[in-house]
Amino acid sequence: MPDLILLRHGRSEWNELNLFTGWHDVDLNAQGEAEALAAGTLLAAEADLDIRMLHTSLLTRAIRTAQLATYSAGRSWLPVRRSWRLNERHYGDLTGKDKKETAEKFGMDQLKLWRRSYDVPPPPMAEGDPRWEGTDPRYRDIDSSKIPYTECLKDVVARVTPYFSDVIAEDLRRESVRGGAVLVVAHGNSLRAMRKVLENIDDDEIAELEIPTGIPYLIRLDSNLNVVEGGYLGDAAAAAAAAEAVARQAG
Repeated sequence: MPDLILLRHGRSEWNELNLFTGWHDVDLNAQGEAEALAAGTLLAAEADLDIRMLHTSLLTRAIRTAQLATYSAGRSWLPVRRSWRLNERHYGDLTGKDKKETAEKFGMDQLKLWRRSYDVPPPPMAEGDPRWEGTDPRYRDIDSSKIPYTECLKDVVARVTPYFSDVIAEDLRRESVRGGAVLVVAHGNSLRAMRKVLENIDDDEIAELEIPTGIPYLIRLDSNLNVVEGGYLGDAAAAAAAAEAVARQAG
């Protein structure tokens, strides 16, 4: 049966500064690079894991995590597909703002609503905002109407679901991948969206799901791509601690 591995990018430069990042393109910091290499070591340690295809978002922090992890795992040669549909959630006008300062300004309840509610997006960027990504060349072949000004998790589910159904699922069913694994390197919210769909997680429960950086999550699937079991590779306590660290970022 095919395996699916979900990996959130390593810690980034803006994670270090505690800023809302979203679609803004930043690189990994030194800790993030180390996390990516360690993720590859965990992947290589799974003797029955045969990764045959890689998917990433279009954002540098995911691409670099994938490059470092597959290098560390001895799989730099993997064929790659990239899609904007795997990008992080767009944080709208919060992009670039400090999470702790935002909590102090608007209150923790409002901040949690923006960060973790299923269907309440942050305030949108204004039209003409120089932070909007519509002029970025990596999106030039995408209808500009699809480039968001803000998103809630429900919006991310809406764009991730067809990519999983039409592209990732096809790779999982492909004869050349059957019995092997597909690795997806993306972001906290795009991976939450994928897990919500795959694991049928309730709208309210998904608000509490934290995705740690740099730790592979292995999902065993049956022949119909139903989830049989899932769990983080390596030390379970370390994964829980890393998820808790993500939860504390808002201060």
